[in-house]
Amino acid sequence: MAIFAMGWHKPDNVAGSSAPAIMVGSFVATGGLLFGYDTGSINGILAMTTFKNDFTTGFRDAEGNPGMYPSQVSLIVAMLSAGTAVGALLAAPVGDKWGRRRSLIGAILVFCVGAIFQVCATNVATLVVGRTLAGVGVGMVSVLVPLYQSEMAPKWIRGTLVCAYQLSITLGLFGASLVNIFTYKMSTAAAYRIPMGLQLTWASVLALGLLVLPETPRYLIKRGLKDAAALSLSRLRRLDITHPALIEELAEIEANHDYEMAMGADSYHSVFFGEPHLGRRIVTGCGLQMLQQLTGVNFIMYYSTTFFNGANVNDPFSISLIMQVINVVSTLPGLFVVESLGRRRLLMSGAVGMAICQLFIASYATANGGNLMVQNQILIGFVAIYVFFFAASWGPVVWVVTSEIYPLKVRAKSMSISTSANWILNFGIAYGTPYLVGTTKGSPGSVDLGSRVFFVWGAFCLVAVAFVYFMVYETSKISLEQIDEMYERVDYAWNSRSFEPSWSFQQMRDFGFSDSGVPPAVPHLELQSSRTSSAGTSHTDTGVSSTTTSTSSQDDKIVASLGHVDLSY
Repeated sequence: MAIFAMGWHKPDNVAGSSAPAIMVGSFVATGGLLFGYDTGSINGILAMTTFKNDFTTGFRDAEGNPGMYPSQVSLIVAMLSAGTAVGALLAAPVGDKWGRRRSLIGAILVFCVGAIFQVCATNVATLVVGRTLAGVGVGMVSVLVPLYQSEMAPKWIRGTLVCAYQLSITLGLFGASLVNIFTYKMSTAAAYRIPMGLQLTWASVLALGLLVLPETPRYLIKRGLKDAAALSLSRLRRLDITHPALIEELAEIEANHDYEMAMGADSYHSVFFGEPHLGRRIVTGCGLQMLQQLTGVNFIMYYSTTFFNGANVNDPFSISLIMQVINVVSTLPGLFVVESLGRRRLLMSGAVGMAICQLFIASYATANGGNLMVQNQILIGFVAIYVFFFAASWGPVVWVVTSEIYPLKVRAKSMSISTSANWILNFGIAYGTPYLVGTTKGSPGSVDLGSRVFFVWGAFCLVAVAFVYFMVYETSKISLEQIDEMYERVDYAWNSRSFEPSWSFQQMRDFGFSDSGVPPAVPHLELQSSRTSSAGTSHTDTGVSSTTTSTSSQDDKIVASLGHVDLSY
């Protein structure tokens, strides 16, 4: 229990209150409900008899019942993912121009337009248009929510708050499964229109709530609005705008941004070739997001009902609901231990657990081939364990890492690219699964791997273990600004757990190195001049700059008197 308690305990030396930031971050995290609910609802809707009767274009399954062609099923499911990939790429320019908060509101409005199209659809074409528009909104939300959370949260609970986004996705999936249970037996179009229409309710609440929330202080610093950033940080930390801890945190954010800008512009070129090691960071982010999809999770989330039905599992709707309950409950351990256990350990242990489950399912199904009842029990049991491992690790932690590892100047651009990689793989898996697995009985052009598809997902889980070990740096318990320092000073990801931050970016900006850390190996950078013009600089015989100040500022005296107070969030 001690390790769980550590995850949510505010350090005694942190000034101010974290309650406002926690409440704001938790509310914004509910943007995950939009994607989760949409994914969960289509999972059940595709298996509804009423839906197949209303939208069929003449296809008959092996038993002679009306159904959907695999190409139609693929299109209906996958166009949401295609839209999300576009939305994720749009999130960067929109988020940098209009701000994180206003861009989120706009994304939700786009989602609502798509949802209305889905509710009003009477044919496959209109339904696909609606799902594509909804996908654009969801894609923007999937970038902007973790971005907003990471930029406003205190470092000691930042990972937990970003994990709450994944928890909201699982709650959306569970809610959709629950609604499908109540409506799938209806004999009218209400069976599928009610689940489609309900997604508008929380979208409206979320948009209204965002109208009163503050913009992130880091975005305001990026735009040069220091006074507005101070007010925003004051609201989030519940500190007076003149409090030394708030002044110091804001100064460090500003100095870090100035230091980043001195090393290169905030362009897409810098995303791949900038310093410090931005190319390595974008490869890490894209790799994590792609591997999250290649673990096979959305095979379960999109097609579990139809897959279980095709595997002759009794009551596939109830089984899918049970999987969603496990998904929700299993996300909670990840929220508690993501700070105390760390990102790397959680990701590697989760990938090992998923690989064992999936390879066992595939091996047993291939070797058995006879006793269908036992095979289905094995399938359901190990899929449930797999969902536990995913929900406690790769589900939430991937979003945490990709929201932390990029510097402020290119954070939105980098996150949009890495998140779009997630959605592109999501699209490929959603579109290809009906052909790969054979979700519709008697469908032409299907490979019909059945449970053997878990060999594919299990192999990628093993790849994921190696990728995390070699590429993912441990980012828990340090501020976003200190992550830049870690990438400069630590050469290999497996050494990152022992990293101890020591640089002051105010000194790095003003003098080219920090006397509390290790001077960089590169030549002295001509950075922006200090904000305090009263300081004069002289050079000693050793070539190291020393600073003399005629009079010390009152703020410096107050900060010095605080003693051991953590001024970096």
